[in-house]
Amino acid sequence: MRILLVHNYYRAGAPGGEDVVFRQERDLLSEAGHEVTCFTRSNDEMDEHRFADRLRVVWDLRHSRRTFRELGAVIRRVQPDVVHFHNTFPLISASGYAACATAGVPIVQTIHNFRLVCSAATHFRAGAACERCTAVNPWPAVRHGCYRGSRLASFVVASMLYRNQRARVRQDPVDMYLALTPFAARRLMAAGIPKDRVTVKPNFVELSDDVGKTVAREDRFVFVGRLAEEKGVRFLLAAWRGLRDMPLLLVGEGPLRVELEAYVREHSLPVEFAGLLDRTAVREVIRSARAVIVPSLCFEGGVPLSLLEAMSSGTPVIASRLGGVPELVTDGVDGLLFEPGDAAQLVRQARRLISDPIMQSSLAQRALQAVSRVHGKRANLDALLRVYTTVCRARIAR
Repeated sequence: MRILLVHNYYRAGAPGGEDVVFRQERDLLSEAGHEVTCFTRSNDEMDEHRFADRLRVVWDLRHSRRTFRELGAVIRRVQPDVVHFHNTFPLISASGYAACATAGVPIVQTIHNFRLVCSAATHFRAGAACERCTAVNPWPAVRHGCYRGSRLASFVVASMLYRNQRARVRQDPVDMYLALTPFAARRLMAAGIPKDRVTVKPNFVELSDDVGKTVAREDRFVFVGRLAEEKGVRFLLAAWRGLRDMPLLLVGEGPLRVELEAYVREHSLPVEFAGLLDRTAVREVIRSARAVIVPSLCFEGGVPLSLLEAMSSGTPVIASRLGGVPELVTDGVDGLLFEPGDAAQLVRQARRLISDPIMQSSLAQRALQAVSRVHGKRANLDALLRVYTTVCRARIAR
């Protein structure tokens, strides 16, 4: 099968989980013998400090001539059976769909976040989950400056969402939307996407050859993710004042790093900052940890990759009971859950794990079984190919 993958990379200095998933699926399809071509753009193409670049991005959100022209040329050259989009914001935009529609090529879109409805893409505001905006009313984001704290920038993004929603009601060019969890699928349907064009296709993780073998675990907990408010890192460090006897390692970068480092110094917390690590190093850190903590305060588009990698590595997880996480993790069975923002409950779950080595082992074994069933490599490839075949046959029939 000839497959064209389309993705807008985040900045190299602040990569997102979507970048990882895009590369994983690219390699998965190539290794299976399919002819894979990639069309990508990167946020590194623009300088956010230059007014001309910001203005160009605003204009391209309406219609990117460059994307339409360049992607159209790739489609004519490759003649793909299907085009699979990942992230399109902000440089690819809906112009990528237009190029495919012009060529009559089936479109699959993975929904990694909630940008269809939420200008910030996270359903997060004022320290908690927020659902003020809807598919037909994205304007509360403007009042609150949800996109990068700017009302003007939020107006630009909300206007894009409003235009896209109106176009989607008239004629949606996307043949199938891939939601990463049942929770995300329900959100898509609530936003007006027909049920027959939504399917759940989770992300996947590779199981190590030596998974299940005894490893030397370091006596510390680990957080992996962007150091941003919606990821719960402020809350995590506040909770850690009740866990001073247990080291914590933060892996990742983000806008809160300087503030978090100052907080750690002020309160003399046993917290270390590792910065960005490559995927191999991240997996090694996760595999050797006492547990991985996922303290998100926002709805995740899917299950966080750090959670999947922990479960697939035999490392227990302690996570927020939010979004799609409770659909994968059952409290006390294959992980431990706490209410978002409840520091006392997080501390109790961490203490519970520390005090019961037998439970640690049981949680890890059951988590490995659960993630192997749903998030395995083979299952992911089969699911992708089923979707591609379905949309190709439907397009031919039409």
